Amino acid sequence: MLKSLIPSRLVTIVSDAVRSVVSPASLMVEAPTTIAPDPAGLYEADEVPPVADIEAAAAAFDQAAQQARAGDRGKRAARKVLDRLPAGRYGSWLVSRTVSNRQTADLDAIRAIFKAHGLGPVPMKASAPSLKVERLAEAAVTVPVLVAA
Repeated sequence: MLKSLIPSRLVTIVSDAVRSVVSPASLMVEAPTTIAPDPAGLYEADEVPPVADIEAAAAAFDQAAQQARAGDRGKRAARKVLDRLPAGRYGSWLVSRTVSNRQTADLDAIRAIFKAHGLGPVPMKASAPSLKVERLAEAAVTVPVLVAA
């Protein structure tokens, strides 16, 4: 009887709030990893470089990615200090801000326009798939055999 008087959405919100305190991990839903299809323009079977060249490229890619992540972490740490400074000269460094020429779509305004004109949801497109390179354990390394069709 009591449950029929309380909207089900409210029950869900209260239940989630209680679980977030008692067992926060129970609210986590792991998103499935989706493998993207291969893009166009890949090597043909007879064009694939030697495995040693592929391994060298993968190692270089991995090292560059690690350096980029380390650089991003360093920049974020420095920005915590620099973002709060007023523009000016600090020792041999000049801190200033410039207007960016980059522009992005204002999705909130676009959604409002679509809603006002009854156009439904704003059409979105997926981002390009990300290239992922992982080093495998030596025992697990297998070389695929490519067969020309």
